[in-house]
Amino acid sequence: MIHDNVEQAKKASSCSNQPQNNAAKQQMEMEAMIKDNLAKIKNKIFVLSGKGGVGKSSVSANLAITLAKKGYKTGLMDVDVHGPSIAQMFNITELLDITPDTKQLLPRQVNENLTVVSVQALMQDKDQAVIWRGPAKTGIIKQFVGSVAWGKLDYLVIDAPPGTGDEPLTVVQTIPDARGIIVTTPQEVALADIRKSISFCKTVKMETLGILENMAGFTCPHCNKHIDLFKSGGGEKTAKAQGLNFLGSIPFDTRVVESGDAGVPVMTYEADGPFKNAFEKVVENILKQF
Repeated sequence: MIHDNVEQAKKASSCSNQPQNNAAKQQMEMEAMIKDNLAKIKNKIFVLSGKGGVGKSSVSANLAITLAKKGYKTGLMDVDVHGPSIAQMFNITELLDITPDTKQLLPRQVNENLTVVSVQALMQDKDQAVIWRGPAKTGIIKQFVGSVAWGKLDYLVIDAPPGTGDEPLTVVQTIPDARGIIVTTPQEVALADIRKSISFCKTVKMETLGILENMAGFTCPHCNKHIDLFKSGGGEKTAKAQGLNFLGSIPFDTRVVESGDAGVPVMTYEADGPFKNAFEKVVENILKQF
């Protein structure tokens, strides 16, 4: 643009720089809020998987509820932007509130020790498609870390979408001390994908707590015969081959599906049995690493 005089050029330059200055200021404020919130959270657990359909969200939900039942102050953050499941699993149907003083989002209080935040809880219409590119997804994840009133937590469990794209990368960059749990099922198709997740963790230098094998068998309710729905042992073999901890195998249980649809994770009320015993062992293997 050609200006009539020097003064006009100076004014135009000042106006054009103002949006940039405002954006830089907002970014600095967000970084400060993120740093302040993370300082109040002792341990961060990042649940990830190489592919969808391995039960990553149900693992995240039941891990969070188990930690809370053990007396730990726990937060659960669902950053699966395009396919959030956590809100359904905890029967979160209303929009999140905002604190009157700091204007931060208030996570949904599930019980005395557990709070939850999900992208779904920001949507007026739960069936609305979230059509966002990378920068928008990066922004909402940073807001979930910095603009949510998490308070002091013993554990923050982060449920991200499958794969190694924008969301997992943003989580690692925003929460550099997060430690990963890789969820798989025993069949080779799933194991091939988690090897990519292992590579991702090594590339971004994120410490991995270990591999968890989900849906690792099913006991027929009629004849009590054990059936390997998706083969068996693949998760443990992969862990050994990659030099990682094997956290344990969790059997397939139809009550996990039923409880998820009902909005109450199965570990909320589960009595002693194959699923609970296996899941408790997995949680013990996770906790002893902290």
